[in-house]
Amino acid sequence: MNELNRAYVEQALEQIAEPCLNIGLLSAGVIKDISINRDCVAVTIRLAYPAAGIQSSFCRQVSEALESTAPITRADVSLTWHVPKAQVQDGIEGISGVKNVIAVASGKGGVGKSTTSVNIALALAAEGGRVGILDADIYGPSQQLMLGVAEGTRPRPHGETKMEPISAYGIESMSMAYLVTEQTPMVWRGPMASGALVQLLTQTAWDNLDYLIIDMPPGTGDIQLTLSQKVPVTGALIVTTPQDIALLDAKKGIEMFHKVGVPVLGVVENMAVHTCSQCGHTEHIFGDGGGQRIAADYGVELMGALPLSLAIRQQTDEGKPTVVADPDGAIAATYRAIARKLAAQVSLKAEGAASMFPEIAMSDD
Repeated sequence: MNELNRAYVEQALEQIAEPCLNIGLLSAGVIKDISINRDCVAVTIRLAYPAAGIQSSFCRQVSEALESTAPITRADVSLTWHVPKAQVQDGIEGISGVKNVIAVASGKGGVGKSTTSVNIALALAAEGGRVGILDADIYGPSQQLMLGVAEGTRPRPHGETKMEPISAYGIESMSMAYLVTEQTPMVWRGPMASGALVQLLTQTAWDNLDYLIIDMPPGTGDIQLTLSQKVPVTGALIVTTPQDIALLDAKKGIEMFHKVGVPVLGVVENMAVHTCSQCGHTEHIFGDGGGQRIAADYGVELMGALPLSLAIRQQTDEGKPTVVADPDGAIAATYRAIARKLAAQVSLKAEGAASMFPEIAMSDD
């Protein structure tokens, strides 16, 4: 019979993959505590990203895997998380009240980037994170409509120089739409729009956010350059559709972030497949596998693929995005899985991430 000791438990844990990083739990540095009492063990796992959606199921998975390994007869497993602050570009000052800034970008318009941004923000919140979203499309802001915030809603002042974000569905938000009316077009040159972005970021009183999602305008222009030069961006998520022209523009977006030193955390393929609501036939209207190819070309992860769905469009237009409109549905589950993978990639950028080691407690009683 194998002897139940520290080395044996560690070896058993290393055979179990971390839920989003595909490496052993011990190598991932997420084992916070191991206690051994005769043939029983208690394991505490602490992830560096929120994971409420898999908390129970993953604890059960680890417990069953340990209990199937003699001589362990009982394994009590708990899972918690703590989101650290990530490393960012050198020489850029952090944003007060924000740990991690994630830019959601695309090379061209019309690929569903803003819809993806708001659903991922809501998914991160559903997983247990403190989340905000900034609508960086100065000329065509859309997050007010998507979040169902009433027209005419204005931020309240916070102190002498800041304003409070607008709360919706448990996340904080800020948008140029809160400061102007629908009948006021922003007829600004690039530097003015870039300055407005910096002001929205720095003059909003964000309240201890784990993640601030920035819904970027399409393209690779002034606002994107301002973001990389003046904003502490943890990383970027690229949204594309499978069609060749969208992939070409997505590549330009990835290259732009590489040139300015912002890590690309992954790719989301939107409108990947359509299922007919009448007959159930599925068809890749915009092509097949484009997101996987571009992710492979650049050595990043394909975070997930979303369908071309009428419901996603309708729910977002009605101001109730899919993650809150149908929280138990398959599409919401996909958004939450993408959110966990994205947050896991952010955790790899954390300050001092390499210094996480397990704490072992041994007892004989």
